[in-house]
Amino acid sequence: MPLVTSKEMFKKAYEGQYAVGAFNVNNMEIIQGIVDAAKEEQAPLILQVSAGARKYAKHIYLVKLVEAALEDTGLPICLHLDHGEDFEICKSCIDGGFSSVMIDGSKLPFEENIALTKKVVDYAHERGVVVEAELGRLAGVEDAIKVNTKDATYTDPDQAVKFVKRTNVDSLAIAIGTSHGAYKFKGECKLDFDRLETISKLLPDYPLVLHGASTVLPEFVGKCNDFGGQIKGAQGVPEDMLLRAGKLGVCKINIDTDLRLAMTASIREHFAKNPSDFDPRQYLKPARAAIKNMVQHKIRNVLNCSNRL
Repeated sequence: MPLVTSKEMFKKAYEGQYAVGAFNVNNMEIIQGIVDAAKEEQAPLILQVSAGARKYAKHIYLVKLVEAALEDTGLPICLHLDHGEDFEICKSCIDGGFSSVMIDGSKLPFEENIALTKKVVDYAHERGVVVEAELGRLAGVEDAIKVNTKDATYTDPDQAVKFVKRTNVDSLAIAIGTSHGAYKFKGECKLDFDRLETISKLLPDYPLVLHGASTVLPEFVGKCNDFGGQIKGAQGVPEDMLLRAGKLGVCKINIDTDLRLAMTASIREHFAKNPSDFDPRQYLKPARAAIKNMVQHKIRNVLNCSNRL
């Protein structure tokens, strides 16, 4: 089965009031854990690659690993560029086999964001590729993305309507209070659901996206710290909030930090309990299983997208 775009996935998700998981990938074990979970759950799946992942693993290796996952599982998989910062990286991924790209012009003035997004949309649509954009800025740190809390801005609903109409972009990432990385909130987590509902009403049947939506599961943070880690005060988005967002027009939820924590917690535990091990397969096998179990939990209990193929 070839790669698919997210267009049909999002149509079904919107109608069914659930979200599709977009999981960031960096290596073989992460990809295997994610796709094995999705296959067992019969869930739609987006595998996404950041600029940092492309630098780390190389574009061609990641594409070939995803092609292997397609052949191995028979799942419909969308391969997506996460946070493309300029036209050139989006073009490279479109030409290099991706079925979806994100152009992130959120740091630009409104009119410049529109112009950049439309340039990518025009190029992508001519080649059968879909495009995600972002309006509003999320705080936090992820790969090369660093936004101070004071520089974060929520998405303006009226601007969102103008942006979608003028760019013809296929989906829109909005800022309603989520943030990148493991340290999303100090104190109580709050998401602006009134803003989300307003945007959804102004853009009916249109797929919205939540970035920075890992929960930073306490079990993995605790395990990391128990076995020598120093991840203090990490806090993410409560899962019930993500489930609610999926009923209000959010069709894609990005998950990266929870993958990192699940893998790292497993590896830390393995080394602590098996100090003589040095074969990578000995610690990467349980790490892969930890990824799979965590993704299955997300699919069933957070995204609500089990058995949605």
